[in-house]
Amino acid sequence: MAITYMTKEGYKRKMEEIAYLESVKRPEISRAIAEARDKGDLSENAEYDAAKEAQGLLEMKIAQLKDLVANARIIDESKLNTDEVQIMNKVKIKNLANNMTMEYTIVADSEANLKEKKLASSTPIAQGLLGHKLGDVVEIKVPQGLVKFEIVEISF
Repeated sequence: MAITYMTKEGYKRKMEEIAYLESVKRPEISRAIAEARDKGDLSENAEYDAAKEAQGLLEMKIAQLKDLVANARIIDESKLNTDEVQIMNKVKIKNLANNMTMEYTIVADSEANLKEKKLASSTPIAQGLLGHKLGDVVEIKVPQGLVKFEIVEISF
């Protein structure tokens, strides 16, 4: 499993999700399995099959989350700077073809959310920006082709 970078807040949210799944959802599914089992013949019991499937999916999700946090590296936000684009920076870029500006925060993949303008560090745009400095013009291959962006601002 690959290393995942997370903020302290993102790590805390994942740990809370694991605790909720283990302490609330797991017992709920166990109760549903027990209730379905009490209804008799398991060979033709759709409720039992559904509950067992839900249990399998839940356990898989818990295992995936535990793997994620086990391989997480917490980003030390005190070491962030704006000399060059790095994870957790807010970057304002200008598309040189149409002069439109966009602003994104480059985050760990597990914290990406386009509605909040949080761009996963593994995306082509983030990969094209990482390591570059203010004023740099970078060419990034996006689905529409090659686009030139100028880095207008780096902050956090």
